[in-house]
Amino acid sequence: MLKAGKIAIAGALLATVPALAQQTPSNADEPLAAAAREAQQALRQTFTNLQFEDFGPAPVKGPIYQAIAGGRIIYFAPESGHLLFAAMYDRNGVNVTALAQDASARKRLGAIDTSQALAIGPAGARQVIEFTDPDCPYCQALDRYWGAKAAEGKEVRRLVFFVSGIHPQAAAKGEHILCSPDPAAAFKAIYAGATPKALLKCPEGARKVAAQAEIVRKLGISGTPTLFLDGKMISGFQQAEIEAFLDTRPRKPEPPG
Repeated sequence: MLKAGKIAIAGALLATVPALAQQTPSNADEPLAAAAREAQQALRQTFTNLQFEDFGPAPVKGPIYQAIAGGRIIYFAPESGHLLFAAMYDRNGVNVTALAQDASARKRLGAIDTSQALAIGPAGARQVIEFTDPDCPYCQALDRYWGAKAAEGKEVRRLVFFVSGIHPQAAAKGEHILCSPDPAAAFKAIYAGATPKALLKCPEGARKVAAQAEIVRKLGISGTPTLFLDGKMISGFQQAEIEAFLDTRPRKPEPPG
């Protein structure tokens, strides 16, 4: 019998890779055909709530390994050279890929020194860790979104880290914000499209930008915005997931150990 994990990958592949129609096997192909019939039977018995229209061999060969790239779980089959961007489910319908991503996010949270962040929003509000870029249009849209939610009474406390390796002026604009007398107001102005004649510079701002860049490097964050919401990592401005976060109660901290 095939293990459920391998069957789950097969199910994910069926959604993305055209299945090969079954043909009447020759005697030489009979062992392979028998294995395929066994796999198909196991698939149908394990995932009884799904309807499969076709079944056939996938191009992936050999063992499949799991890796993390930019906070996303990927699967690699070195024998056939395939990279899989898929969700894996166990026989109980649990998305084990999502569980692995959440575990990775919690591990990454331990590497974030929040004392290096720019805090925006009231201290008592729900906390959001936000990796952003002043020249990223989606980051600018996210800032407008937070403003709209605050007007609805759903304020958050944003712990902001600048990702300075994507756009050429990101580091300078981040330093300008951090060196301003009112960093939160300077943040709003820059993200609204303001273009100061001269960007402010100061030793403490430069130090914080460098410290934030090191945190970004350690975490492997390569896109903006990237958010951590209740320990879950969200890549991009995923409004539905943010709305769900705002509409749920804060998660209680897990006990140590």
